Amino acid sequence: MPIPKGLEPTGVILADKPAGPSSFAIVARVRSRTGAKTGHAGTLDPFATGLLILLSGRATSLQDRFMKLDKRYVTDVDLRRRTTTGDPEGEALDVHPAPGGGELERRLDALRGDVELPIPAASAVKIGGTRAYRLHRQGVDVEMPTRAMRVHSLDLVSYEDGVARLDLRVGSGTYVRALADELGGHCVSLRRTEIGPFGVEESDEMRVIPLEEALPRLAAVRD
Repeated sequence: MPIPKGLEPTGVILADKPAGPSSFAIVARVRSRTGAKTGHAGTLDPFATGLLILLSGRATSLQDRFMKLDKRYVTDVDLRRRTTTGDPEGEALDVHPAPGGGELERRLDALRGDVELPIPAASAVKIGGTRAYRLHRQGVDVEMPTRAMRVHSLDLVSYEDGVARLDLRVGSGTYVRALADELGGHCVSLRRTEIGPFGVEESDEMRVIPLEEALPRLAAVRD
């Protein structure tokens, strides 16, 4: 029996997204090359870079399993300015002096563990049936809902001229931009380095990792 169109190749593709294009543009590029049904296991904002997990062919039915994986990021947060989006693309909300080292550590400590924070206005969450980022672009002011987020670790790598470089591991559904806003700043850069057992250094859009190789790695994480 012939294989239904769009179901092969089946497997996982790891991509290293550059700053600029949307995650959906990367998905479309891979789909155009392979001819297979292609989905993602969590997007990145256009300004962000790093690891995207793409699911090809029959693997798209496993999206939920990959979406629930923990993630690791490295971000530079400018603590002298908050923005409407929590990133460089938003308008400035307020400008203020950067906190001292002791105050920054206090703020970081308050964000470790389980926190509940407002979802950024420029996000894909639907408000009344419309994506929040669409409302934001239209200038519609909405009260964003809060979300429970899990911060497994939040480490200060460096702090210079009001910009803190952070290395953090978070649970699924955590918005790094929301954490930056709570710290009193905004993300200048954001790079996703890990999703579950997969690292950005493995990225190769031309390689389809077969499910018999990828799924045992997920099982090892749960164990």
